[in-house]
Amino acid sequence: MIDITQETLIPLREAPRHLPPRPNGKRVHISACYRWISRGVRGVRLEAIRIGGSTYISLEALQRFADHLGAPGATPTTSEPTATRTRRRQIDQASKRLREELGHSNENGVPTADQGRLDGSDKGVPRR
Repeated sequence: MIDITQETLIPLREAPRHLPPRPNGKRVHISACYRWISRGVRGVRLEAIRIGGSTYISLEALQRFADHLGAPGATPTTSEPTATRTRRRQIDQASKRLREELGHSNENGVPTADQGRLDGSDKGVPRR
């Protein structure tokens, strides 16, 4: 957590100037800095504070972020990104709606008793 009395605050828009250039010689884009705050990298987020509508980070927070990412054997602080959990829930809901629309199976994917087999073999029709 950033301590504004003890750490050197810089506006987020200046963060790329405090980072080394990438291998291609370009600076890190400001959108990457915002992404580091909102989503993080491998479960590690860049600490930031908002004061009067502006976002600030500290040089020390930037160093902590780099230390966590560069530490050997660093483990993510979150087990799964939020987007992945959200997407999984959306897929499950869509699958359930599809099953209900088609009337093919219960929530476990097992054909219901009155439905029988989907390939028609329960109706005496030989499979080809």
